[in-house]
Amino acid sequence: MKALVDHAPGPGEAGALLVLMPGAGITADDFAAHGFTAAVRARNWPVDVAAVATSIDAYVDADFPARLHEEVVVPAGRREVWCAGISAGALGALRYAASHLTQGLLLLSPFIGSRGLIAEIEAAGGLAAWDGGPDREPTIERRLLATLAARAAQPPIYLGYGTADRFVAAHRLLAAVLPAERVVQLPGAHDWPTWEALWTRLLAASGCGPADRTA
Repeated sequence: MKALVDHAPGPGEAGALLVLMPGAGITADDFAAHGFTAAVRARNWPVDVAAVATSIDAYVDADFPARLHEEVVVPAGRREVWCAGISAGALGALRYAASHLTQGLLLLSPFIGSRGLIAEIEAAGGLAAWDGGPDREPTIERRLLATLAARAAQPPIYLGYGTADRFVAAHRLLAAVLPAERVVQLPGAHDWPTWEALWTRLLAASGCGPADRTA
């Protein structure tokens, strides 16, 4: 697994690695092209930024978390790891965090389940009331959502979405189990202009630069 890495400028070693995971139709280069790396640099954080070059199919592979760890995270050698994902990239971020120490997740317009699964959770009264659904072999999406329902606070999740996003029903379910200060919603759809606006706000909310964090 390859990643485009932008190292923190200046003297000293970066204390954290921020891993960016793309959604469908998004390439690793797109993060820099749409100002994501520049927004991190504007905050003067000692953070290396790694944009993963992968397809969305990889996020459901059994070995995805291990491969990401061994091929991207370990070589970076940073003390802290943060993960961010756009749309389906959120699945990759959530799967990695489920098995590896992660300081926080920044999820933009996350795809976290099929329409049928989201409707099932809505009918149950939300993630907090959902029991995991019918007794059958759980899918990756079902397992992740069950984990979110039980452990939405760890690691901290910062959620951003547009109010006209096509996955907004899922976003509202997730927002309901998160602290209000970790949720950013703006007018917008499932597109780059919305994600660019959300990104700067999620960075500010998360404080994922080690030298800048007060919490």
